[in-house]
Amino acid sequence: MALDQATLAFLQAGAEAAGPDALPMWRMSPAEARTAAAAMNTAFGSGPAMGSTEEHTLTGWDGGTFRIRVHVPLPAPHSVFIYLHGGGWVLGDLEGYDTLARQLADKSGAAVVLVEYRKAPEHPFPAAVEDAWTALQWAAAHATRLAGADAPLFVGGDSAGGNLAAVMALRSRERGGPALARQFLIYPVTDADFSRASYAEPQNQTLLTAELMQWFWDHYLPDAQHRTAPEASPLRAADLAGLAPAFVVTAEHDVLRDEGEDYAERLRRAGNEVEFHRWPGQMHGFFSRVNLLPASAEVMDLVAGAVHDDVADALDARFAVLRVDA
Repeated sequence: MALDQATLAFLQAGAEAAGPDALPMWRMSPAEARTAAAAMNTAFGSGPAMGSTEEHTLTGWDGGTFRIRVHVPLPAPHSVFIYLHGGGWVLGDLEGYDTLARQLADKSGAAVVLVEYRKAPEHPFPAAVEDAWTALQWAAAHATRLAGADAPLFVGGDSAGGNLAAVMALRSRERGGPALARQFLIYPVTDADFSRASYAEPQNQTLLTAELMQWFWDHYLPDAQHRTAPEASPLRAADLAGLAPAFVVTAEHDVLRDEGEDYAERLRRAGNEVEFHRWPGQMHGFFSRVNLLPASAEVMDLVAGAVHDDVADALDARFAVLRVDA
């Protein structure tokens, strides 16, 4: 299947706006790439109104600081969702993902903790992993205040954020918590291996090309021999058993498609609950193009539905225990 008409129109409009002399992002400096990426932020709109929004500055593992933004929807939220944004560990911020986070909170009913982890190359691996872990612990500690007692805790992200979400699930298993109700991995980076077929397919070279993915890795973890560490490439983890249930989405025309699907299959073979979807006609990055690509809303509805289902299951389990105790 080819890219759908909405995606083709989006790419054509972007090419016309950039002009024939525009540099590909992988030839830019990180500062130039951030400016180019931020230019699209206003196109996403403002997102739904929230019951409340709060910002906090957290202190990371090395004494440095980073921001989180918490969107609390109305009516009262029933769960907490830590969202880790994409951008190749180099790009992305609270402003660029604010609309997505608001939509997620509004549709899922969860309080959404949007994490602006520190970026490479100024803060290379493992800074993003450690900041994500600090934010996850913060969310677990504040879950009762944000969403009530025994509120389920979710973690998710897209692309590089999907990579970090997968690593958070691994850490929560290894370190005995926080307990996660589910991990949502939207076209995640799971391995630093550019030899997979999806990297070479011509129709996959859209917003994220093979060259740009290598550019991201070169900034995030310059020493290639260390990219096989499970907290960089979770697909390389020796044991994937006993992890939080996974919800995995890949895009049909994405250089990351094969590694995301390999990860979903390895999770399943290890005995984990896995819900998997390959979204047809889509390119990498479609989920974060909120209000621009119809498929973004389709996946958002599916994610929100999964959160509602998990919350309902948690309530049923809690009431079953109360009935037994009674």
